[in-house]
Amino acid sequence: MPLRKLVIRILFSGVAALIGLVFALPLLWFVLAPFNARAELGLAVPDPFTLANFTKAFDNGFAMRALLNSLIQSVGGVALVTAAATLAAYAMSRAPIPGKGPITYLLLLFSSVVSGSAAMVPIFLIVSAIGLIDTHIAVILVFAGGLLPTAMFILRDFIDGLPRTYEESALVAGASPLRAFFDVALPVIRPGVVVVAVWAFVQIWGSFLIPFVLLRSESRMPASLAIYSYYSEAGTPIVTLLAAYAVVYSAPVVALYLFVSWKFGFRFFGGIKS
Repeated sequence: MPLRKLVIRILFSGVAALIGLVFALPLLWFVLAPFNARAELGLAVPDPFTLANFTKAFDNGFAMRALLNSLIQSVGGVALVTAAATLAAYAMSRAPIPGKGPITYLLLLFSSVVSGSAAMVPIFLIVSAIGLIDTHIAVILVFAGGLLPTAMFILRDFIDGLPRTYEESALVAGASPLRAFFDVALPVIRPGVVVVAVWAFVQIWGSFLIPFVLLRSESRMPASLAIYSYYSEAGTPIVTLLAAYAVVYSAPVVALYLFVSWKFGFRFFGGIKS
């Protein structure tokens, strides 16, 4: 290998390692801080090592109940988005709809507005008018409306990669269109459905603005709002408890990612091609 290329490769590896270290330091603090008895913002090995922070975090009934609320809202939103996006994307891919390409891109464009801060006032007025303020249903429906166009766009590309001959063979064999979809198409596009489900779960699980605007009762607040109960009256964070709760709050997302990686690996196909 020429000396010049060797030097360039060494410099590139050094810069990449430095950038990786910069991003790894907050993650190391995130992992170590919950086990530290002292509230420190600096990176330090726990001395002494303790689980008392988790015990105190679990004693906060409001925060623990908020985790269940987050799970209800996330699972409800994922179920609605995944089911609706799968059926809608299949129809957009297979049905001869004039101008379906521009329609898809238009929906994708407006989806960035539906769940954004600019749309929260009309969303609040609509939800209030139908009497759903301070309900899980309101949060689930608003999330579904905001995520559905992007989910359709992702899934449509997966379905476009599925040859029509699969379903045509099933129809020739006597299957109904509905059975051809569920027995032939759906098992093949399942990795795409899982991609959408994981993406939607992460989006809803970590969201703050929508539940903050639509919910009033503490009994319905999600964990993204309850995490502020680990701040003092002066507005300063209780670092040890905040870090412990953050680990618990992040656990479902990490567990979901590990499960999907174990179940499917990196055998996802499709993606955005157009």
